[in-house]
Amino acid sequence: MLKIQQLTKTFGKKTVLNNVSFSIDKGQIVGLVGENGAGKSTLLSILATLQQPTKGTVSLNNQKYTDHLKEIRKQIGFVPQDIAIWDELTVEENMVFFEKLSWVKKSKDELRQLCLNMKLNQWKEPVKILSGGMKRKLNLAISLIHDPQILLLDEPTVGIDLKSRTEIGTYLHELATSEDKVIIYTSHDMDEIKSLCDYVFCLGEDPFYQNYLNEAGKEIITF
Repeated sequence: MLKIQQLTKTFGKKTVLNNVSFSIDKGQIVGLVGENGAGKSTLLSILATLQQPTKGTVSLNNQKYTDHLKEIRKQIGFVPQDIAIWDELTVEENMVFFEKLSWVKKSKDELRQLCLNMKLNQWKEPVKILSGGMKRKLNLAISLIHDPQILLLDEPTVGIDLKSRTEIGTYLHELATSEDKVIIYTSHDMDEIKSLCDYVFCLGEDPFYQNYLNEAGKEIITF
């Protein structure tokens, strides 16, 4: 279980996150929505251990981030909105490169299977010739090399075609249910949030998100 208690983040005099508390069980996909500047990316960065909260605690399976930072980081997969792969390398070379940086070692066959699982069939092709959807899939596959327990996804399907978006969503659903992953997913596409997520956290009291998701019968929790 991922548990956040009274989390606050300030930058100077500006409060970005204010007293946020929630918990997420294994096997759940949780949507994270809100207007631009509401704090979604900041919250993901804190959960990914890239930033420290001003106040509050984060724990995974009753282990506080601050007390078990090294162990916690090994259990986190983070996919930022900006694609972070090498365009001049092939899909295979990218996967091998990032595997060498991982604390979990995998064979080339295992790495290729990660790609095939989300219908990324290209392997020898250079990344620069891939579609946006295939690049997003590769970015996601890289985040899964070390088999993380928590997967943090910041707009992972922005700007890609519907087919790739659907394939990524199907794969994430299978990943959560079959491997008990905790997945937190941000998107401005409410149809995507509605179809993929078990329930939704909304940062800020924006009536648009609340009304849309309530009408869709989706449970929404507002901070």
